[in-house]
Amino acid sequence: MSSATRKILVSCAATSGALAFLFIGTNIVYAIPPHVAEQTAWWVWMILLFVFSFILGIFSVLAGVGGGVLFVPIVSGFFPFHLDFIRGAGLLVALSGALSAGAPLMRKGLADLKLGLPMALVGSISSIAGALAGLAMPANVVQLLLGLAIMGIAALMMKARAYGTPDLKEPDALSKMLQISGIYYEESTKSDVSWQIHRTPLGLFLFMIIGFIGGMFGMGAGWANVPVFNMLMGVPLKVAVATSGLVLSINGAAAAWVYIFKGAVVPLIAVPAIGGIMLGSKIGAKLLTKVNTRSVRMIVIIMLVVAGLRSLLKGFGI
Repeated sequence: MSSATRKILVSCAATSGALAFLFIGTNIVYAIPPHVAEQTAWWVWMILLFVFSFILGIFSVLAGVGGGVLFVPIVSGFFPFHLDFIRGAGLLVALSGALSAGAPLMRKGLADLKLGLPMALVGSISSIAGALAGLAMPANVVQLLLGLAIMGIAALMMKARAYGTPDLKEPDALSKMLQISGIYYEESTKSDVSWQIHRTPLGLFLFMIIGFIGGMFGMGAGWANVPVFNMLMGVPLKVAVATSGLVLSINGAAAAWVYIFKGAVVPLIAVPAIGGIMLGSKIGAKLLTKVNTRSVRMIVIIMLVVAGLRSLLKGFGI
């Protein structure tokens, strides 16, 4: 990169940063209720959000769940930001994590386009519908529905049992027509593993529902994508996890534009949240082999239950 190009990029970045801070006052007035803003300086909440997101990033990796599914219920329950802004930031948190992991998984041949694109097509359409529906509903109704959804996710995490390499079963007519099958290299056994899917129509229907829920609540959908791929459709776990990120990146991008267009994405909430989650995820990845992930997963489930109960109480105005 030439010095002239570098100077132009630095100038653009500096100008963008200056323009962003011109709107700090306006954004923060809408994001934080007045009675809270009078008691605590806005920058204190930004620091707390960054620290909290950093810790959340560590736990999300160790527990094997996306940061978005933890971010929205916990931040909405214990931070003073408006729910619409939290959902907008939550989508960007989930999207950033999926995009950062997508390229390496694609290069390794684990994320499969033929498998992911049909699911992303129906999921992205329904995620836009979910985002529009969520922004049109009163905040207390969305908070109540969020609490119910989080309790359901916690129950699913307690009962879900993934299968590393499910038994090959006869593929259905739709998967044959779409030619959805593949081979990936399993490093642990040093061999190629063939896979194919079944129950494709039911999988498409569930991904439509998952997309709607993700768009409405601003959550990533890894908690649901992977079980549907793995336990329902018979996709090997590694391919399911990798392709889930591909689906999430497309669905999240579609719903995120709705929140951006409606003015529900505030940089002062989204930036520290994304920065904290991404940094914490890197630390969590290094700790993954050194901690008991089952215990961490149970802690995360308890956190979700508490956040779900808190959301239910806020939804009822308690």
